[in-house]
Amino acid sequence: MPCAVLGAGSFGTCLAVLLGSKGYQVDLWARDAKQAEAIQTRQRNPRYLSSIRLPESVRGTSSLESALRDKEIVISVIPSHSVRDVWCNAIRYVHPEALIVSATKGIEVGSGKLVSQVMTETLPKPLRERLVVLSGPSFAREVAEHQPTSVCVACETESYAIAAQTILSSDTFRCYSNTDVVGVELGGAMKNIIAIAVGCCDGMELGLNTRAALITRGLAEMRRLGEKLGANPVTFLGLSGVGDLVLTCTGDLSRNRWVGLEIGRGRSVQDVLGSLQQVAEGVLTAQSAHQLALSLGVEMPITRATYEVLHEGKDVRRAFRELMARQLRSELE
Repeated sequence: MPCAVLGAGSFGTCLAVLLGSKGYQVDLWARDAKQAEAIQTRQRNPRYLSSIRLPESVRGTSSLESALRDKEIVISVIPSHSVRDVWCNAIRYVHPEALIVSATKGIEVGSGKLVSQVMTETLPKPLRERLVVLSGPSFAREVAEHQPTSVCVACETESYAIAAQTILSSDTFRCYSNTDVVGVELGGAMKNIIAIAVGCCDGMELGLNTRAALITRGLAEMRRLGEKLGANPVTFLGLSGVGDLVLTCTGDLSRNRWVGLEIGRGRSVQDVLGSLQQVAEGVLTAQSAHQLALSLGVEMPITRATYEVLHEGKDVRRAFRELMARQLRSELE
C-alpha cells in the first residue's frame, strides 16, 4: 500500500519508520530539498532521529506532487502554524479516495481552530469524511526504536478510524479507535501547554507536590475546554488525555517540558526559544488556547499563566504565586 508522510520532523520520521517496517512503500516529504535528498540517498534523516536507519522502502522527496501521487494513505505531521499553507498546496495532488491521518498536535493561532478543522477547510467533502486524527503518549524516538507504544485514532466515521487502526498497528505500536475527534485532538494540543508549566515548576525546584497539582488541574482545564467544544469528557481519561499529559509532563524527551525547565532555571524566554532545534508546539498553542478560552468564557488559569510567561514577559515565579493566591473554590467547578 503506497503511503505519504508529510513532514520530516521527528514524529513524521518515526511514522515513516513504522510504516516502512511493516512493508509499506513510503514517500517522506520534507520542505527542504537537501534534507529530502539525504533521506533518499543515505536512508537517514540528517536533522531528526539521525541515528535511526530508515527502511529501504522509505524514500525522501521535497515535491508534494511526487509524495502524494496515487497514495492511498497520507499522514500529515506538519507543524500547526504551517498546516493551512501546506495543505492548500497539497490538496490538488491527493487521491480522491485517500485515507488522511493528521498527527499534528496544536491549535491555529488567530482562528482558534483545531488542526483537523483547518484541514477540513482545505479538503473537498469526500475527503473530509476520511480525515482521522492520531494522538497519544508517543515520543518519536521510542516509536522509531520499536518500544511498545499505544495511541488512539479518531474519526467521526468509525469505519475510517478502524481502517487507520488496522494500517498503523504493529507488534509494538497499538492503536485504539475513537469517534471523539475534538476530545482526542484537544488533549494532544493542550498537554503541551501544561508540560511547559510543569517544566517551569521543576526548573524552579518547587517539588513533586507542585508537579502533581499542575498535572491534575491542567487535566481539569483540558476537560472544561473540551466540554465547551462538544468533546466527551471521558476521552480526557484516555491515551490522548491523561496518557499524553503524564508522558509529556514527566518525560525527559519532552521538548515542551524542556522549554519550561530552562525558563524555570532562569533563562529568558527569548533565549530558550532561540536555542530550540525543533518545534515546541506548546509555545504557540498557549497563545491560541488562551485566546480560545477567552472567546468561549472558559476559565483556564494555568493556560493563562503559561501564556503570560511566554508571550507577555511575566516573571515565572510571580505567575506561580498568583496561581496559588487565587480565590478558593470547589474542586468540582
